[in-house]
Amino acid sequence: MTYRFGVQLTPSAARLDDIRALARAADEDGLDLLGVQDHPYAADQADTVALMAALLTGTERLRVFPDVASLPLRGPAFLAKQAATLDLLSGGRFELALGAGAFWPAIAAMGGPSRTPGEALRALEEAIEIIRAMWRPGESVRVEGEHYTVKGVHAGPAPAHPVGIWLGSVGPRAHALTGRIADGWAAPIPHYLPYERWREAQDAITRAAEDAGRAPSAVTRMAQLVGHVTDAPGTVRLEGEEPIRTDAAGWARVLADLATETGFDTFVYWPEQADETQVRRWAREVVPAARALLAG
Repeated sequence: MTYRFGVQLTPSAARLDDIRALARAADEDGLDLLGVQDHPYAADQADTVALMAALLTGTERLRVFPDVASLPLRGPAFLAKQAATLDLLSGGRFELALGAGAFWPAIAAMGGPSRTPGEALRALEEAIEIIRAMWRPGESVRVEGEHYTVKGVHAGPAPAHPVGIWLGSVGPRAHALTGRIADGWAAPIPHYLPYERWREAQDAITRAAEDAGRAPSAVTRMAQLVGHVTDAPGTVRLEGEEPIRTDAAGWARVLADLATETGFDTFVYWPEQADETQVRRWAREVVPAARALLAG
């Protein structure tokens, strides 16, 4: 089993230089992934796609992904072209995580649609079909959907590598879609999906993959964990949305348990205090300790 570790950063417009420095630190310390939140309607946040381009330019090995892209405000055909371009520019270091939508009043205020959960899920499936078709040069893409329609647009360019489409799914129907057609599950932070529901979600994704004739292992399983790496051990309760606040050894045990008991293979840290100390401690202390436990 290959395990991957990453960190998430908020695209604060007031901290762009800090964010670029943190991305370089994550890259230097050997992390695998860097996620960038995407809330285009937030006045204090910079554009995620533009920031990811800068972060890819300033790093050498990190894979960068939106965590997760706000699909209702980013048309799928155009998003496919952006993703392919970022992947080409970075030599194959871009992945695409998608969200069906949240904060609908804010999305509508920015000119986007307002969708019911069922509509959002159908739109997400239509979008995935369009995105993948847009990555197949030589095709004329035609999709007549309820929410998205393309009428013969020429596909291309192709990404530099097979870009993964990871879904930040929350409910049972969304988990079923993830298992059926997605390349991965970017488990929402516990604020949106409490820890107690992660095992149930994993099982639903696995069943859907098997029903679709897919190997469940083909679906990346990403745990996203909010907290703080402390100097001293702390009590950890994976309940509700309580942040994890403990030392590196305690964090490593949490990650190892999530891998062996809940089936996660990828771990992304959402630091409560996003500074160099926290990114370095995650990369230099927590990740090696977790790898040692998982190898034992």
